[in-house]
Amino acid sequence: MALHVPKVPGFAQMMKDGTRYFSGLEEAVVRNIKACKEFAQSVRSVYGPNGMNKMVINHFEKQFVTSDAATIIRELDVEHPAARLMILASQMQDSEVGDGTNFVIILAGALLDASEELIRLGVTPTEIAEGFEKGLERALEILKSLVCYTVKDNRDVKEVTQAIKTSIESKQYGNEDFLADLVARACISILPEQTSFNVDNVRVCKILGSGLLSSQVVQGMVFKRHVEGEITQAEDAKIAIYSCPVDILQTETKGTVLIKTADELMNFSRGEENLLELQIKSIADAGTKVIVAGDKFGDMALHYVHKYNMMAVKFNSQCDLRQLSKTVNGTVLPKLSTPSPQELGYCDLVCVEELGDTPIVAFRQKGKESRISTILIRGASDNYMDDIERAIDDGVNTFKGLSRDPRFVPGAGATEAELAVRLLEFADTLPGLEQYAIRKFATALEAFPKALADNSGLRSQVILEKILDAHLNGQKNVGVDITAENSLVDVVEKQIFDLYQAKFWGLKYAVDAASTILRVDQIIMAKRAGGPKARGPQGSDDES
Repeated sequence: MALHVPKVPGFAQMMKDGTRYFSGLEEAVVRNIKACKEFAQSVRSVYGPNGMNKMVINHFEKQFVTSDAATIIRELDVEHPAARLMILASQMQDSEVGDGTNFVIILAGALLDASEELIRLGVTPTEIAEGFEKGLERALEILKSLVCYTVKDNRDVKEVTQAIKTSIESKQYGNEDFLADLVARACISILPEQTSFNVDNVRVCKILGSGLLSSQVVQGMVFKRHVEGEITQAEDAKIAIYSCPVDILQTETKGTVLIKTADELMNFSRGEENLLELQIKSIADAGTKVIVAGDKFGDMALHYVHKYNMMAVKFNSQCDLRQLSKTVNGTVLPKLSTPSPQELGYCDLVCVEELGDTPIVAFRQKGKESRISTILIRGASDNYMDDIERAIDDGVNTFKGLSRDPRFVPGAGATEAELAVRLLEFADTLPGLEQYAIRKFATALEAFPKALADNSGLRSQVILEKILDAHLNGQKNVGVDITAENSLVDVVEKQIFDLYQAKFWGLKYAVDAASTILRVDQIIMAKRAGGPKARGPQGSDDES
């Protein structure tokens, strides 16, 4: 008979075998803070235009070489529950603004780092969290007064280019002028009069070869493929779009045809061909010059398509079909039938071109405005073009943000330095323990000018002292000059601007994440069903 080993009395007695339980300041709160600090430190080195690249190989063994924090965070398989809360906050920032994910991670990590010292001095985590929330309210009030630039006309290419240049510069330092102009022209060309701007209407097509300066904006859509037949160009084309194959129709039910003679066999085959020809002829008679299908073109169908001088294009993706229908203002038809005039799309020019050794099919709209625009990226490697695409994505999201709220605040760490100085003044007016948390909030904001200086190879402490001194003297637009040794820059003169909405939501999400983590006093980890032993909150066993 097996010896019965009684469980330790207390909370563990109520849980299943293998459940791990951590409680108290040292086991739960401080452990969480340490894990979040380490995670924030790992992405701090990619902050700013001179940020370092990270090489990430995900669980599919796909390699990423990038300084884009959103991509790094998404591809890392982080297990620690507290670090995941920071990741959720950064993902919310990404979905709300589309940029500033690294801002959230760094600020949340700096807040937790600063709070550790207060916990050691005896301030409770709840009081620290309440102090952070009060500091956030004051910071958001101050942020409104720091607006230094407003886009007056979001259809002016020059003005928009200036506004979105900073967000692109943080990913592609040195190419920001060229890329900002591409993004501005692509976004303005599809900006609707009534409804809001949709980032999905700016597509990116990457074609290997040449160099970045050969990239261009196409009004319409571009696909890396070849046409099905021999006709490679159609002007002023009406377009019929089908999601089904263009071929002899198959019956929905199985049937048996009994053929007794050779004449019957010939007539049966000729009947199918005649029916298919009538269908293709009726499509051509409707004025169609281009047939687009979401499935294969049969050999016989392709013969009749050529006979009636129509261009045939096949897509493998239903998503591409939907976007094309939006571009040409047509309707995707589910079966091979004659389209009505309302169902036909229209395009000024459909043609096959070659860029490098890559054939492309371009649906070009010659007018100034179109429903969808495509940015053609050229580059020497796939990794390089992927990084360019991420920079363009940030620029497009910044345009979306300014189309909703055109306000901008100083960049280059100037906004964070001014907030830090003003929060320290605010903390002096408070009588309770909250003042200590708000002082630490101000200290956490100083992490951004320091990170910019560190990543640029400058002496961060010297730069920070100079910046804070300038802000104490009322120079609220002074930031880090990454181009010169240990010097400052007036960001309004240099036109370095950050989107107001990105800072607003970044502050909110970072403080929310830090407050939530500080309020955790117990970690209960159930044993994984059928898997290895559950790991501790530091991502390892008890020794961690």
